[in-house]
Amino acid sequence: SRSSFIPKQWYQRRVRAPHKRTRVIASQDEDLEKHIVTPGDVITQNLDFMKSHGTMLGNDNISSTVAGAIHKVDKLVSVRSVSSRYRGEVGDIVVGRVTEVQQKKWKVDCGSRLDCQLQLSSVYLPGNVLRRKNLNDELMMREYFAEGDLICAEVSEVGNLDGMLKIHMRTHEKYGKLPEGVLIKVPSVLIKRSKLHFHRLPCNATVILGSNGFVWVGPHFVPDQPIEVVSMT
Repeated sequence: SRSSFIPKQWYQRRVRAPHKRTRVIASQDEDLEKHIVTPGDVITQNLDFMKSHGTMLGNDNISSTVAGAIHKVDKLVSVRSVSSRYRGEVGDIVVGRVTEVQQKKWKVDCGSRLDCQLQLSSVYLPGNVLRRKNLNDELMMREYFAEGDLICAEVSEVGNLDGMLKIHMRTHEKYGKLPEGVLIKVPSVLIKRSKLHFHRLPCNATVILGSNGFVWVGPHFVPDQPIEVVSMT
């Protein structure tokens, strides 16, 4: 037959065993959260830790099963996937875009599974006034925030059942409507939670690192004050 003239190694597929990686991420357990892991990386060899989502136990060590950032709470170790949706926590600083104006509330896209809710009673009115809202304020909601506006706020509540985030603006000094600038979206796992998310650069520019992965870069401004338009070209 014709197949007898074809060398055997030409039509037989050779299957090789995958190369085993034994890379240990951190030599000390305190440095775990400073690293990004890929599937198969050994997170720790300390069996005093407990594995959670994104990890597995085997060969007397805890390894990662997804690519992402290590998250450690006491003795519980997990890996937050790079491709996962943003999961907010109370106190997070977020940057979002208004998607819908409803009765006494706004819907804001913050990169989470569900749109965030911003209640009318949780915002400062123009002039830095925090008072009880009336019918006239409800009719002028689009004067405050309209569809497509970028805002900066803080997570105040996380829903127990559906995980919906509720945000508020507890102060007028940092939160509010953002002026013209550049919005950059990165995986939320790359933004580390810290006490300082607002940075003013020497070139008179402001950078807001949202915990949800939305990074805003624009001219320095003070909320509720006239903004000088700066050409970005």
